[in-house]
Amino acid sequence: MNPNPSPKSSTPGSVQPPVAARGAGQLLVGLGALGVAAVLAYGATSISSEAGYAGVGPNFLPWVISAAMAICGSLLIFEALTGGYRQMETPSGAPRGDWVALAWVSAGVLLNATLITTIGFILSCALCFTLAVRGLRASEGKPAGNLRQTLIDAVTGMLIAAPVYWLFTKLLAVNLPGISSSGWI
Repeated sequence: MNPNPSPKSSTPGSVQPPVAARGAGQLLVGLGALGVAAVLAYGATSISSEAGYAGVGPNFLPWVISAAMAICGSLLIFEALTGGYRQMETPSGAPRGDWVALAWVSAGVLLNATLITTIGFILSCALCFTLAVRGLRASEGKPAGNLRQTLIDAVTGMLIAAPVYWLFTKLLAVNLPGISSSGWI
């Protein structure tokens, strides 16, 4: 019997990383989760703790989330140090990341963040949706879309963003950026 069996392939031509590399990666995931928990807890310290509705202050939920994240990070580290993630399925998908698709999705998110105060919530979210859908289509090997498909995606993005805008501004009374005085654009 071979003491070092060859790694299993998830797809033809792809090879699983060695067990030691997977363990190190799994440990890094747990440490990253603990790092995020620490950043969230640090941010929660800057939020007022004065009791609000039902005796709960505005910093309650950030503390709950940071505690939950710390518990998850600790459990991930425990799993990584005691033999790795058990019963983990073989990863699916391509052996390498699709950088073009990532660029489309990233451009959508970054342009949304950059333009939301300039062109308004609805248009910036529609732009984000349009670019992200193009990237996701490309990642599946499908045609990214012609002008007609891009217009359909933009309209779909507006049809999704408009009710969200209305829900936040009218129902929840959260101010979102808009260009017009009505706030719809």
